[in-house]
Amino acid sequence: MPALIHRTFAGPAVVAFTAGALLLCPAPAFADYGDGNTNGTGTQVAGGQDGQNLTATAGAVVYDRSKNGTGESAGPVTASTSWTPPACWYAPTYSPDELQKVKEPVWEAESTGYEWDAEQREKYLNKDDPSKDFNKDKAGKGYWWGSYVNKSYPPGWDSCTEDYFWVDTGDAPPANIPNTITPEILAGLAYNEIRVPSTKVTLAPAGETKVNLPTWAWLDAAQFKPVSVTASVPVLGMEATTVAEPVSLRIEPGTADAQVYPASGVCTFVNGRIGEPYAAGKASQTPPCGVKYLRSSGDGSYPLRATITWKISWTGTGVNVPVDLPDGEFGAEQAVVVQEIQAVNR
Repeated sequence: MPALIHRTFAGPAVVAFTAGALLLCPAPAFADYGDGNTNGTGTQVAGGQDGQNLTATAGAVVYDRSKNGTGESAGPVTASTSWTPPACWYAPTYSPDELQKVKEPVWEAESTGYEWDAEQREKYLNKDDPSKDFNKDKAGKGYWWGSYVNKSYPPGWDSCTEDYFWVDTGDAPPANIPNTITPEILAGLAYNEIRVPSTKVTLAPAGETKVNLPTWAWLDAAQFKPVSVTASVPVLGMEATTVAEPVSLRIEPGTADAQVYPASGVCTFVNGRIGEPYAAGKASQTPPCGVKYLRSSGDGSYPLRATITWKISWTGTGVNVPVDLPDGEFGAEQAVVVQEIQAVNR
């Protein structure tokens, strides 16, 4: 399990690592809670489990992967640009009682001096009416919001350094705090969870081919259909669904001594499939998708690489027209043996 993140606020933010504080929460195959570590003076993992009790914080991201790619060979797409998924964000985290249970033990255990502790307490205590400490008078009418960290820790994962802040139910979070949770952030998190099937292509001739013999390439159309992941924050009634749809296959023969079909090496999806299966009687035809090797691979093989480009877009709460995200790519190599054509002279 990845290390958990613990931030204290004794002066500048200090990052320390502790291992195994909470286990990931088992969940049905179609959905689970996303990881999230809040800032402040305690470690909180959304979707954690303490014994048999679910400890997911209010703003935990829930993923529905029931329409995602499956199988051992399925893998994540790589963005075709420098885009990266959201690194950190703010979302509902604790009720008043929950935040008190998080804050008070840490104040006592990690005292950094009276003045600092007093300053930190002042944010949450009501000097006129202690019964309203931590906004207890607003229990059930809102949440303390805190920061969450993308479990893959992309660049910027440590940039959300705001301490907990209160938001009434139905109100927008403070405009001066960036990275508060939005459908667009959820769409980016769902993008990070997309899995697509293997790109191993079917070749004819299979396994090995001959020099100057057109080799047909195609993909099983049944495997290559749109996949999607939905990310949501139920307590806010907010969600986003990110969809990946295959649009093209790029073939790289693994040697400069080859000719690809079409000449660009990019085969597009037509009627839900890439390429055309070889059939008897087509030996003299040019394949719509394939390769012709011009030199033998000798005692070895050529690493043919097939890469699928997936067009990715999202819709979500308040966004009904698909919004484009960067295309994603996923590829794999397969060995192709190329032999000389043997002729017999009589």
